[in-house]
This record gives sequence, C-alpha cells and structure tokens, in this order.
Amino acid sequence: MGILESILVAFSLCADCFAVTLCSSVTLKDLRWTNVLKVAVSFAIIQTGLLLAGWAFGSLFASYVIKVSHIIGFLLLLYVGGSMLFEGIRGSDEVRDLGSWGKIFLGGVATSIDALAVGVAESMENTAWSGFLPLLIAVFVVTALSAVLGICGGKFIGNRVGRIAEIIGGCILIGIGVSLLL
Repeated sequence: MGILESILVAFSLCADCFAVTLCSSVTLKDLRWTNVLKVAVSFAIIQTGLLLAGWAFGSLFASYVIKVSHIIGFLLLLYVGGSMLFEGIRGSDEVRDLGSWGKIFLGGVATSIDALAVGVAESMENTAWSGFLPLLIAVFVVTALSAVLGICGGKFIGNRVGRIAEIIGGCILIGIGVSLLL
C-alpha cells in the first residue's frame, strides 16, 4: 500500500472517531489541552493497536471479526449515543465528555473495530511490514488530529447550540451504529 492509499484509508478509518469526539464534546464547559491530548493520543493508540492486531493475527481473527464487528460497533455506539440522547432530553447540566479513562476506552474501541477488520484484510493480502508501516503511521496521525478537531468542534457547537447539540449528537451516534448493521 502506497503513502497516498495509506492516508486515504486513515481518513476513512477516523471518520467515526471524529464523529464520536465531536458529539461527545458538545457538553464541555472547559477545554483543557491536556485532556484533548489524552483523548487524541488514546484514540490513536487504540485505533493503531487494533489495526496492528488485525494485521498480526489476521488469519486467526478473520472469521470472528467479519461475523461480529458490526454488532460490537453497533452496541457500543448505541450505548454512547443513547446515553447522550437520554441526558440531552432529560436536561441535566452534567458534563458527559470523554474525560474518564473508561469513556475514552469505550469510545476508542467503538470507533476502531473497523481498523481491526482492515488489519485482517491487509494480513490476508500478505502485506509485508514495510508496506504496512506507512498505514500504521498515517492512521495514528490522522486519528489523533481528527480527535483534536472533533473535540474543538464539539465544544464550539455546544457553546452555540446548547442541549440540542447533545440530542443531535446522540442521534448521529445511534445512526452510525445502525448503519453498521445494514
């Protein structure tokens, strides 16, 4: 896989990462760059790690990943999106962002199941390490950047639209989850 292909695949893999960080950040009251970097680096490590795991163990994972990846992704996004939707309707002033390690891990895994599947596909195509390394680097960098942009964008939108942004964000995450089942 060439550098341009690697970058394009990285952008396609991080679209849901951007959506989750955008939607999860609409309730942020205070934007702390240490938290932004914690989320961005964590999402990038999880996404890159699952991509690498898929590539390293592709032949072992192939039948399992293909059968259940869409269901796992759906359930995780349904939980995150449903929680946002419920809390947005309820009108709580509680901040529901990606501030805790548990939420970061849940969001990171929910957005990285497709990376595991891409890793499996690359493994089954017998992609050598030298051809796979540019993809790993591109996925790490693009995922981290998309998380930063998502968090900043979510805070911007949340400041202007308020609770309705949380409701819309929850619906978007549920929609992304449902689309995994189709």
